[in-house]
Amino acid sequence: MTEQLDADVLVVGAGPTGLTLAIDLARRGVSVRVVEKAVTGRTGDPGSAHLAGSRGKGLQPRTLEVFDDLGVIDEILRTGAVYPPLRINAGRVPVWTAHMHKKRAPSAAVPYPMTLMQPQWRTEQILLDRFTSLGGTVQTGVELAGFTQDAAAVTATFTDGRTVRARYLVGADGGRSVVRKALGIGFQGETREDERMLLGDVKAEGLPRDRWQVWINPVKLRVRVTMCPLPGTDTFQLTAPLEPGEDPDFSLATFQGYLDRSGRRDIRLTEVTWASVYRVNIRMVERYRDGRVLLAGDSAHVHSPAGGQGLNTGVQDAYNLGWKLARVLAGGPGALLDTYEGERLPVAAAMLGLSTRLHDLAAKGGGRKAYKRDEETSQLLLSYAGGPLARGDRGGERAPDAPCRRPDGTATRLFDVYRGPHSTLLSLEGAPGTDLGMPDVRRLRVGTDLVDDGGHIRDAYGTGGHVLVRPDGYIGLVTTSETELAEYLTQI
Repeated sequence: MTEQLDADVLVVGAGPTGLTLAIDLARRGVSVRVVEKAVTGRTGDPGSAHLAGSRGKGLQPRTLEVFDDLGVIDEILRTGAVYPPLRINAGRVPVWTAHMHKKRAPSAAVPYPMTLMQPQWRTEQILLDRFTSLGGTVQTGVELAGFTQDAAAVTATFTDGRTVRARYLVGADGGRSVVRKALGIGFQGETREDERMLLGDVKAEGLPRDRWQVWINPVKLRVRVTMCPLPGTDTFQLTAPLEPGEDPDFSLATFQGYLDRSGRRDIRLTEVTWASVYRVNIRMVERYRDGRVLLAGDSAHVHSPAGGQGLNTGVQDAYNLGWKLARVLAGGPGALLDTYEGERLPVAAAMLGLSTRLHDLAAKGGGRKAYKRDEETSQLLLSYAGGPLARGDRGGERAPDAPCRRPDGTATRLFDVYRGPHSTLLSLEGAPGTDLGMPDVRRLRVGTDLVDDGGHIRDAYGTGGHVLVRPDGYIGLVTTSETELAEYLTQI
């Protein structure tokens, strides 16, 4: 007799990572329960249900592609904005103006080339609305006390005495993860106690909103305070490095004091809507999984804010894990879950190294280079090549987009074709016909099912083979062998 469980998956934590995973599982028909220890009404926006403040405000191009697939990209684009120019000042004197990101126009292969600024509270709200539309709910004010696991499921106990039994538990509960600590998984790295930052969302008078203002010490070239306008709001994100041993409160007078010392007493702060002290943590786990319990996002890796990698890497964790969990729950090979750590741990390590390098460059007065961002931070070049699910020369690469049309003339694009819970078999022009008989693989032939008038599919993928695109938008393999293709699909 099959045991009656409360859910297939219990997700602990309803930040961007947990909500991304919840959406991906829900759209695949997986029963998912999400709990969050924070309570309603702790954010700068009265309608938001979860963690406060702007926090991780940069959404990288690859994350925008994930959000396209999950069905939230229109609202993300409508309410966000590209980063404003940076103006570096010494007191009232502008020193130089620069753009953090090089302006790039959308292309056939990359529809979202620019990093988008979006306060984290709004990103969470948009994701929460999408999860709700799929029939999901988040239980707030619910704190995990502990859990046990056996061969069949995980039993989680909460501080109010309630229990939930689910086939899998995913800890997306942040850098101080209760789940990670309960598993006893090491969190290697460092906490730089002498590198702390006052962070807050503030309202101000006398400061235009067309620039991200940075005031520096012109002798040491060190940042004194920054004011970044948050799109679609009347607030700025203010940051100010703290001196060793300094223990500020979060009063309006304290924030005003940092701005005054920068030489801009003419700018008056009128309200602090959220505040925190950030400590530079650079850590990651030794492993992502222990039996039926898995880790994702900040519970597995914490970054400096430089380069905007932390939130985005967490979203990618969830996007990688969602389809694999769903496949295993549907009776797929259990070894598929082992590939989660195999693919994501090396990526997290690389992103941790990148964000640390950018942070150290800025801390040492790196000048213009400290504020420049490029393809390395966009996460479009991240690859699973050499990983457990990558085959051949292009295995593990991001699958590019390409505009095309249906035979009836209807315009479409490959991202529309890929969207959803399925894998996609893209048979290029000249590829032999094949029928794999697998219902969760959508088969499309270029020239028959898709018309490549502009040659964009050919430019992105070439001709004469089969391209297997995984549910998370990465190429599994490119092959002309039906046997190789069938063997690969059996594995996933």
